[in-house]
Amino acid sequence: MSASEYIDVFCVVANMHSRRRVLAALKRMLNFNVPPLKNTAAEPVWKVLIYDRFGQDIISPLLAVKELRDMGITLHLLLHSDRDPIPDVPAIYFVMPTEENVDRICQDLRNQLYESYYLNFISAISRSKLEDVASAALAANAVNQVTKVFDQYLNFITLEDDMFVLCNQNTELISYHAINRPDIMDTDMEAIMDTIVDSLFCFFVTLGAVPIIRCPRGNAAEMVAMKLDKKLRENLRDARNSLFTGDTVGAGQFSFQRPLFVLVDRNLDLATPLHHTWTYQALIHDVLDFHLNRVTIEESVGPETGARPKKKNKKNYDLTAADKFWQKHKGSPFPEVAESVQQELDTYRAQEDEVKRLKSIMGLEGEDEGAISMLSDNTAKLTSAVSSLPELLEKKRLIDLHTNVATAVLDHIKTRKLDVYFEYEEKLMSKSTLDKSLLDMISDPDAGTPEDKMRLFLIYYITSQQPPSELDLEQYKKALMDAGCDLSPLNYIKQWNTCVKCLFNVLFFSCGSLFSMVMNTGSHFVMEGVKNLVLKQHNLPVTRILDNLMEMKSNLVRASLYVIYMIPLLSAKNIVCMATLSGSSTRPLSIVGGQNSLSYKRNRLLFFELQAKQGKRVLYGCSELFNAAQFMKQLSQLGKK
Repeated sequence: MSASEYIDVFCVVANMHSRRRVLAALKRMLNFNVPPLKNTAAEPVWKVLIYDRFGQDIISPLLAVKELRDMGITLHLLLHSDRDPIPDVPAIYFVMPTEENVDRICQDLRNQLYESYYLNFISAISRSKLEDVASAALAANAVNQVTKVFDQYLNFITLEDDMFVLCNQNTELISYHAINRPDIMDTDMEAIMDTIVDSLFCFFVTLGAVPIIRCPRGNAAEMVAMKLDKKLRENLRDARNSLFTGDTVGAGQFSFQRPLFVLVDRNLDLATPLHHTWTYQALIHDVLDFHLNRVTIEESVGPETGARPKKKNKKNYDLTAADKFWQKHKGSPFPEVAESVQQELDTYRAQEDEVKRLKSIMGLEGEDEGAISMLSDNTAKLTSAVSSLPELLEKKRLIDLHTNVATAVLDHIKTRKLDVYFEYEEKLMSKSTLDKSLLDMISDPDAGTPEDKMRLFLIYYITSQQPPSELDLEQYKKALMDAGCDLSPLNYIKQWNTCVKCLFNVLFFSCGSLFSMVMNTGSHFVMEGVKNLVLKQHNLPVTRILDNLMEMKSNLVRASLYVIYMIPLLSAKNIVCMATLSGSSTRPLSIVGGQNSLSYKRNRLLFFELQAKQGKRVLYGCSELFNAAQFMKQLSQLGKK
């Protein structure tokens, strides 16, 4: 994730599962906003789902096509696609309340496309737009067909149990680049803040909890905190229509178990989004096309014909919560993942060979008395093997999936020598002795792409206690240009280093080494020539801030830099009690300005420790989710201005 003068990381600490709550809300919506009955064999009501791109992004990481079909969704279509009338089927709409979407809904009403209309808006619809829908329904004589209209407050994307992102569509509007543009107008900044606040408000409505907000002073994070605080207070004042009373919260209104919500500025740590990584999920996000839990890779098809290379087709793979291998190994070092894939493949082949052996025995001639005896003994075994065949086929599918994905990642590691870059950057950040000069790394034509070299140098520049002298800097710049690097990101980082770093140097000290090299042996998953680097636990600046705020440690005088916004839910005499954070079991953390998978994976090390030791759960979020290449592009745009 990333952000500068902008909210980049959101942390929420609480005993709450955002994914579970969003799933429950979606299933209720798809059941005509009625809670679905459990353990019922009744045939679902068949209906059509109409969504826009925002709605598609919210649903796709959580519900597969088969699950939608099980809930009665026979057809799911984009709102602005060409749709034929289906007059005897109800339609469930799940869209943002934009003017363009409202106009299209009004057009659908006029064209009498469906039997009935269940309108669900991702965020709250304004009164004026609601009146437009009502006028169109009256004009089309379709008032009785508009059965329900709901504000769902689901304007965020849940990627994992403890990971959410505010935006996927039009991310350039709230990106790190958008917030840090030198020519940004006050009205543009206000619009960006309002967009972020709306998503965060929806997040807490879905959680059913009013947070205690902590954020740094004097930057975009505080602007967002103030706006969110104001919006929460206004909603709580309206007792009749408050979204934090009744079924959504239950007893939460009068509970001391309020989540601590920490907003952090991306400028606190610009090195981590640029860092080469070594864990499975972060590598996939860094080197492949990984988007909303779906990875796209190119696979060669057919034989080579003469000088013409093999034709390449793009193939998509979903990495979901149902994938046990993914859940177990997504945070593991890559060589460990490669060996695990090989082990899974060996186990599968052994099971497959056993089934083939049993089938061979069952097909032997009856004259052979030994065969008849073996037939009797193995009938039960074969029956068991056949009954487990669907599970075996699913296992084979997942093995093929991870073999293909891991092979694609490995190709990038070998071609770009990513293990060398990762090890070198770790030594830079931990101030360890370097076995090769930075100038030699940049000048090596066989190591990495121009982007890899620029990322390496930016990490050196950001983490150095003293920037290089002008003479040294000119040498580095010449080497970078000779290697084909674009120097625009460096131009911006130099400005950032001068203007912003001084504000955060209290909190930004050496991060320590996350990994260390323990062996140079290759794994048998064609890992020859790739170093086997193993994870070491360490804390990033964001992690330390959250830890100190949660424990209210006295040594964080710097925490006084973090202003508190605490909305009272009880009478004035009880407000002091609400400030006791030690009892709070959920901590949402949110980063303004974006983040990447590496930041998330590294911070999870502490989060899991907190959950194990203190029973506190951390939900991690960001304004946008980008990889290093996308972040470099934003830095380049800023450096050219």
